[in-house]
Amino acid sequence: MSDLKKYISERKEKDKEFADGFEEGYEQFKVGAILRQARESSGLTQQELAERLNTRKNIISRIENHTEDVKLSTLKRVVAALGKRLQLSIVE
Repeated sequence: MSDLKKYISERKEKDKEFADGFEEGYEQFKVGAILRQARESSGLTQQELAERLNTRKNIISRIENHTEDVKLSTLKRVVAALGKRLQLSIVE
């Protein structure tokens, strides 16, 4: 099981509200979860990432937990601050 699928499964078990609205908000959640996973694998806290981006911790939290209409340029900045590359794909 991938780390993302494991995280989703564990979160559904712990958070009823999350589980009930999962399908509806899955796409926004997936982006935030991927960013959170990348941040954690880089060994950074939200505060440390915020400092690298010259922003506030609550902005990082909002991106990770309530992702809605995040600009591609913002995603690129976050990913670059993590020392990673952004790769997009289009699938059917």
